[in-house]
Amino acid sequence: MNAMDSHKNGLPFLKMHGLGNDFVIIDARDAENPVTAAMARAIGHRYFGVGFDQLAVLTTSDVADVDVAFWNSDGSTAGACGNASRCIGRLLIDETGKASVSLRTERGILPVVDVDGDVVSVNMGQPQLDWREVPLARDVDLNALPIDGEPGAAGMGNPHCVFVVDDVDAVDLAKVGPIYEHHELFPERTNVEYIQILDRENIRMRVWERGGMITLACGSGACAVAVVAHQKGLTERKVTIHLEGGPLDIDWRDDGVWMTGATQLVFSGVLSSDFLDTIK
Repeated sequence: MNAMDSHKNGLPFLKMHGLGNDFVIIDARDAENPVTAAMARAIGHRYFGVGFDQLAVLTTSDVADVDVAFWNSDGSTAGACGNASRCIGRLLIDETGKASVSLRTERGILPVVDVDGDVVSVNMGQPQLDWREVPLARDVDLNALPIDGEPGAAGMGNPHCVFVVDDVDAVDLAKVGPIYEHHELFPERTNVEYIQILDRENIRMRVWERGGMITLACGSGACAVAVVAHQKGLTERKVTIHLEGGPLDIDWRDDGVWMTGATQLVFSGVLSSDFLDTIK
């Protein structure tokens, strides 16, 4: 990751995306982690900063190839980010020449495996299917929440609320997304996914991510969608999720939910010292 070497004037970063789900990545393995909530908000602004769906900060690890912390653009933290994990895995595979690497996140230690070119797979671990772990406010049926439309719920290191509808394009996601993100049943808020079952191996998905945005893709959301759809008896355990930004292959195996898809390095850059000085 030569583009992320230390820089005496400002802070180096990389911009990557997985299916249009975009990330700023800061490598703090050789320096003190500089990121605060205020910095995440400033960098995340798409007009006054760089803009991202999530910010990932890499630090040294004694149990994995790297420790990773995730931030949302509103300055809140995220326990998991599947597409960013794939992007970071791609960087580390290229950096080390290894066929597989491991990331320690709040979700646990996630293995990332090289597939072909820019395509990688990450094991996002087993879904959280106990109401306390999602988490929910009380004990309810996770396959049919007491919410209009009877959505399903699953945790993938962050909470997900999944609605099955006949036509995802007919959903006013900007209107309903924030309503369910802040529903009282989700004490830590939730990501909101709307899905359309195409057949038992294909799902169309749109997503509102916790933190207040519609995104073109959500890796942990795609994993949760595959779990909920199977739990509802609608699909097999191995499916392709068709997102706004492209397809993700999800395979719920005995050892966890594996997600496979493309990654893209877009550019490297340096946050100027003048910009960093404006952050309070």
